[in-house]
Amino acid sequence: MSTISPGLKLFLNLTMIQTLAAKRFDARLSSHGISLNEFMILHHLAAAEDEKLRRTDLAEKIGLTASGITRMLTPLEKLGLVKREANSRDARVSYVKLANAGKKIYLEAMATAESTADQMMASVKTKKLDELLKMLAEMGATIE
Repeated sequence: MSTISPGLKLFLNLTMIQTLAAKRFDARLSSHGISLNEFMILHHLAAAEDEKLRRTDLAEKIGLTASGITRMLTPLEKLGLVKREANSRDARVSYVKLANAGKKIYLEAMATAESTADQMMASVKTKKLDELLKMLAEMGATIE
């Protein structure tokens, strides 16, 4: 068996941690009727100016294609958590806006997400966490 580089080992471990984290967050957030990906959509909308983003910008923030974000948004629209908003100056541009029901779910789910993150990070020292966040930012992570 060959050895792998530290860089590849890091990426393989990050992938494993991401999978484990997604499962745990999905399990906990399901009590609010949303998944981790849906929580991320609500989070980005809640943080955006006027609580709205162009679909393409939202897709980029989530790491999805334009068609992928549309597939994720359709059920959220049917549930009344987000709504479409047209651009008054350009009919080709449409926005996704956080609806009142989506804001309520997001705020309720935030406490669950925070406690889940705290549980998962309980054994990690603050200094190490700060160093890891800095490293991830250097690699292109953008969530502040």
